[in-house]
Amino acid sequence: MASLNFARVGYNNRNSVVDFSVARHVRPTLTRPTRVGFKVFASDSQAEPDLSVCVNGLQMPNPFVIGSGPPGTNYTVMKRAFDEGWGAVIAKTVSLDAAKVINVTPRYARLRVGANGSTKGQIIGWENIELISDRPLETMLKEFKQLKEEYPDRILIASIMEEYDKAAWEELIERDAIEINFSCPHGMPERKMGAAVGQDCALLEEVCGWINAKATVPVWAKMTPNITDITEPARVALSSGCEGVSAINTIMSVMGISLDTLRPEPCVEGYSTPGGYSCKAVHPIALAKVMSIAKMMNSEFNDKEYSLSGIGGVETGGDAAEFILLGANTVQVCTGVMMHGYGVVKKLCAELKDFMKKHNFSSIEDFRGASLQYFTTHTDLVRRQREAIQERKAVKKGLQSDKDWTGDGFVKETESMVSN
Repeated sequence: MASLNFARVGYNNRNSVVDFSVARHVRPTLTRPTRVGFKVFASDSQAEPDLSVCVNGLQMPNPFVIGSGPPGTNYTVMKRAFDEGWGAVIAKTVSLDAAKVINVTPRYARLRVGANGSTKGQIIGWENIELISDRPLETMLKEFKQLKEEYPDRILIASIMEEYDKAAWEELIERDAIEINFSCPHGMPERKMGAAVGQDCALLEEVCGWINAKATVPVWAKMTPNITDITEPARVALSSGCEGVSAINTIMSVMGISLDTLRPEPCVEGYSTPGGYSCKAVHPIALAKVMSIAKMMNSEFNDKEYSLSGIGGVETGGDAAEFILLGANTVQVCTGVMMHGYGVVKKLCAELKDFMKKHNFSSIEDFRGASLQYFTTHTDLVRRQREAIQERKAVKKGLQSDKDWTGDGFVKETESMVSN
């Protein structure tokens, strides 16, 4: 999924609904360090850590962003997100023809720790077969305008998805700032939408070309994890003019089969369809994908102007810190909001600050990308361990004989034979 960030809605044509504070290709001068050879600088100050971030020229009070989905489905819930303190909101994806979008119920299924079908235990997995918004585009645009009038200094990000049709994409681009969905794994790919584009680099390059030729604000391409090498579409998106990428969208899944009814979940009139998997269980997978993209960006797009947004299983400030340590500028949360409510952002901010205080970091940039340097190849791990073992063997552990005592190193030699 690609995304367009906007700070103030609309531009000067008859379809505009908001005024953007950031022009598309006017790239701001940022002062953050590159993620190649990143070094950690800890501040001696005891001041409260600063969570604010500036991403592609867009200023946010914290790196926590409402991910596109039910938490951004209408004016009421997006207003609630801003009131609770989220750094930015990405609205639920819309298309030109909302009449084609027909959702079913139930459309969610949960996986808990325990046996198949358990109704107890911690929820670790969440599957959805929900489609994009069934609300008319014009209605959403009116609500965007209202939100920007009430919250002029907050970041609101729209999201769109269309079929493989240049005219349709261009019509949407001309209307407003948007986020482009290249990664929804279910329902929409049947119409050559969502992941059907994100999994085909040739299609992705062409559609990104259409978008970037018209867009007037920064564009993020949101990546599907349902692909062999996620760096390939990320590379194409950045090469085609996108200012950043975000990862990951949900993972194609079958939540489970009821051992009582023998029917799949979520069960709709006895039937189901594969859907998108999210929640805590996908977090390690998302970290791996973000790490791969970040390393690729460092080696091939070593430019301060590109950004990375991490998504997947974020429920704590520690989860978010892991994404940032791998190079993410922002962290998106969707399923976590559905499970814990909009107020969870306060907990996320508090826990992220606690992490920063523990390491004496004063800003997000102090530690962003700091852990990337510790990833290497298995061959290199073998070499490093062999050398470490040889070094340890070369160090004497205590004295083997009375003749080994020396006058100069007497205290250290004594200490080398003390057990506690």
